[in-house]
Amino acid sequence: MSSVRTPAVAGMFYPEQASDLATTVQRLLAGAVLRADLAPPPKAIIAPHAGYVYSGPVAASAYARLRPLADRVRRIVLIGPCHRVAVRGLAVPSVDAFATPLGAVPLDRAAIDDLLTLPQVHEHDAAHAPEHALEVQLPFLQQLIPDFVLIPIVVGFTTPADVAEVLDRLWGGDETLIVVSSDLSHYLPYDAARVLDAATCRAIEHLDASAIGEDQACGRLPLLGLIEVAKRRGLSVETLDLRNSGDTAGDRRRVVGYGAWALQAATPADGQRPPETEERAPAAVDHPRALLSRYGATLLQLAAASIRHGLATGAPLPVSADDYPEPLRRHVASFVTLYHQGELRGCVGSARACRPLVGDVSANAFAAAFRDSRFPALTADEQDQLSLSVSLLTDPVPMTFTDEADLLAQLRPGIDGLIIDCDRARSLFLPQVWQTLPEPQQFLAHLKRKAGLRTNDWPPDLVAARFEAHSVASSTLADPQSLWR
Repeated sequence: MSSVRTPAVAGMFYPEQASDLATTVQRLLAGAVLRADLAPPPKAIIAPHAGYVYSGPVAASAYARLRPLADRVRRIVLIGPCHRVAVRGLAVPSVDAFATPLGAVPLDRAAIDDLLTLPQVHEHDAAHAPEHALEVQLPFLQQLIPDFVLIPIVVGFTTPADVAEVLDRLWGGDETLIVVSSDLSHYLPYDAARVLDAATCRAIEHLDASAIGEDQACGRLPLLGLIEVAKRRGLSVETLDLRNSGDTAGDRRRVVGYGAWALQAATPADGQRPPETEERAPAAVDHPRALLSRYGATLLQLAAASIRHGLATGAPLPVSADDYPEPLRRHVASFVTLYHQGELRGCVGSARACRPLVGDVSANAFAAAFRDSRFPALTADEQDQLSLSVSLLTDPVPMTFTDEADLLAQLRPGIDGLIIDCDRARSLFLPQVWQTLPEPQQFLAHLKRKAGLRTNDWPPDLVAARFEAHSVASSTLADPQSLWR
């Protein structure tokens, strides 16, 4: 008779009902943004493991990269930290399957029994029974991979070398996927967390295990073991998302950091490494998130410079697009948002791409500081306590709906920015507004009021379009630092 490890956190970390869970996972995956170019399929991913309301959108960024592997992957190694029970070494279960509300996943008992021949691997069901770090990953995998066996491992007191030895034994070929479950920093203030998590991100990108301290990732040992193997096997790292609970659904006074990465072969299938130049993969910087990952610091510095120039001259900083790299000369819609002592101080932008990005950022930064009608013009005394963010928008996609209820049902909280337009009104909300207006009804009602409409108005000619926005932020005006999400 087979034995099953039953769900421990269904109804807490994710929905308990199968239909609700499937809908939630599908919505999160639909909101994930993929690269425009054809990146190699991942051999391994790193994904966070908090409740879906907090880390689900970040985890989905990693899982969406698995779509091309749906018919290829047949075995998944799922490894993460042990939160609830003290364990020496690495712990595997004795059961035959792991269950979620979406069904049971069989374990690869032969591979698990083989692992038990290693001295650092032990059978320990009590370590797995309450553990959420592995469980929350399974619904994503069940939605994406139709048929697979699982090797679940939790890591206790051990060394990265011991973890690496286990991963090496399980590495396999294209049929095997490695999933490392890890959150990042814990319970720091928002700005401090972004700085520390950005450092962790750089370390992961460079496969630099020595730069990841004990306070930087709760799944540090599984992560370091993967880095050791990836470095030896010549894998490259692609950062897919980097945010924290303050960006998704939490209090910014104490946040938890989340990141998503894909690790894949560093060379193309023909074995020829592309030249290491900026022109190697032009499509990789077509999307706003990719633009910000490469040029976010430049755009923050430009926005800050335009504000300082405005304080000195009363005019935005003149910009010649020819002085910047080609991706920054493209027409991209941007918004610049200013905060003074943590409170909104101005937000102005372009709903649609109408001019070179560098010119758009310079003009919008000046307008946010001096021409937002909701606020008086910025003064020199405020600049030392000013922070800012630059958001880049994807192209708006027109929505088709029958009535207001239909429109509300289609909105993706935390993901969609929304533009409404009719003969007598037009208004826009960035996706960041979901942080203060988390319910679709609230979101749309406030957007209508912003447009000058009454809450119960529904003009027959009203049209709507949605978009996504990705941002970089700086905690100071004087010395911006690129922290993208």
